[in-house]
Amino acid sequence: MSHLFHPSIIREYDIRGVVGKTLTLADATALGHAFGTMVLRAGGKRIMVGYDGRTHSPAFEAALVDALVATGAHVDRIGLGPTPMLYFSVFHSNASAGIMVTGSHNPPDQNGFKMMIAKHLPGGGSVYGEAIKKLATMANQADFIHGHGHSTNIDVRASYVERLLKDIEIKPLKVVWDCGNGAGGEIVRQLTNQLPGEHTLLFSDIDGHFPNHHPDPTVPENLIDLQKAVAHHHADLGVAFDGDADRIGAIDGQGRIVAGDQLLAIYAAEVLKTHPGATIIADVKASQVLFDKIAQLGGKPVMWKTGHSLIKTKMAETKSPLAGEMSGHIFFADKYYGYDDAIYAALRLLSLISSSGKSLSGWRNDLPQTVSTPELRFEVEEERKFTIVKEVKDRLKKAHANVNDTDGVRVLSKEGWWLLRASNTQAVLVARAEAQNEADLELLKDQLRSQLKQSGINPAL
Repeated sequence: MSHLFHPSIIREYDIRGVVGKTLTLADATALGHAFGTMVLRAGGKRIMVGYDGRTHSPAFEAALVDALVATGAHVDRIGLGPTPMLYFSVFHSNASAGIMVTGSHNPPDQNGFKMMIAKHLPGGGSVYGEAIKKLATMANQADFIHGHGHSTNIDVRASYVERLLKDIEIKPLKVVWDCGNGAGGEIVRQLTNQLPGEHTLLFSDIDGHFPNHHPDPTVPENLIDLQKAVAHHHADLGVAFDGDADRIGAIDGQGRIVAGDQLLAIYAAEVLKTHPGATIIADVKASQVLFDKIAQLGGKPVMWKTGHSLIKTKMAETKSPLAGEMSGHIFFADKYYGYDDAIYAALRLLSLISSSGKSLSGWRNDLPQTVSTPELRFEVEEERKFTIVKEVKDRLKKAHANVNDTDGVRVLSKEGWWLLRASNTQAVLVARAEAQNEADLELLKDQLRSQLKQSGINPAL
């Protein structure tokens, strides 16, 4: 039977929508038929499936699995856990593909699917862009294979924790871990039981209602509990995760937020020692300090589009050992698989601190200090967000501004830079600005405010 997805849920690098409105169980069924067909036609057979802690995720997982089996696929169900555990299961089991049912960092009433195909198959890697559009077309045309597959429940948790700890040497530290009631809670409990030092866990019970705070570490308000706990326990640092534990947030021993691009600069100092001259990738929201720091360390900085699938694909293309996003997606191909795993990134941070003898506060202090806005988000109509960015870009180019349009518009001027781009996961515009001082930052914010107003947005900056 043919199926038409709501156009708003076909995103650049995943499928995501509001449950019961733009996303239904019928979508999960259609996706299962289409994805199973895609994998089988590529020569694959075995598909791993996992789900996060949202209240509706088990039902979506069940509908998805039934449809995958109906194509003739062999489905291994790994159950409840973080998205990176699903990625791990594909590599660990030498499977053909994987699908994760997850709403990531979105509100509790939303859900979706992240997909990957094993690299040894045609079209292998993250499933995004044209591949997602192809799945939608296949569903619309009922272009499905029909077969008789089967499903099996497997437990990869112990193997995943064992792999996380491989090659990791950590001295006793005081660490606070904020799981945000997300899907990583159980894994973090198992992991910290095997680590030296003192480890305090916040909100490690998996609860899709997110009763304590929303699991999005890019929002400063969501890190307040972690900051308080770091101070209370006199901890060396604190780490936080989003809803499916593929994004990391960090707090140093002084209670300061260490942003995603600052973390990447710290990781780069270590990785470039063993990969001299390597390409390090960051998204367009990252600080100029980061790109300058990579170059100073002898690496090759590359600015790329925001999006976990896009970054992973660029990493494979450039053979980069390390990449990251301002949002806290950190990708290690150095000693790891090249996907975004926030729990692994946390361990690498503890390992780096242990081997260097320098605190996270010390690492942060070594970075040049600038002033910047946090990641600013402006709600807009889904159908309008990309049009607004194009309007701004057209006006800026007519004014002969220095514009990088790799992803949205990043405008460089003598005061610093500002960015405006459309989110690929939410009906919002995302902006950021960075300067050397507060006065210049205000000038940049004025430029951004003016452009948004010309497109009918009255932002509070």
